[in-house]
Amino acid sequence: MSDSTLPRPVDDSVRAELTRLRESIDNIDAAVVYMLAERFKCTQQVGVLKAEHKLPPADPAREARQIARLRELAESAKLDPAFAEKLLNFIIAEVIRHHETIADGAR
Repeated sequence: MSDSTLPRPVDDSVRAELTRLRESIDNIDAAVVYMLAERFKCTQQVGVLKAEHKLPPADPAREARQIARLRELAESAKLDPAFAEKLLNFIIAEVIRHHETIADGAR
């Protein structure tokens, strides 16, 4: 191994800062998971209502409004709007899948 590939010793203050930041990331990740769980509880209820009233599982007009809204929020939060849109599209696809499953069970 050359000297450039050997790990350099990390200063204790750097290690402490990494630990602090990683603990914050872990807390944020946990909050994201719980928020997604709450969101899916609500969308499950929407799916039941749609099935009971024979409404389609997808609502493209609402989805488009939500994507536009989320892109604006992402911009104001200094988050890449394209990333936010990809994330919401992934979530929407899962919601629609749940709604289709609920509708199939209601038939």
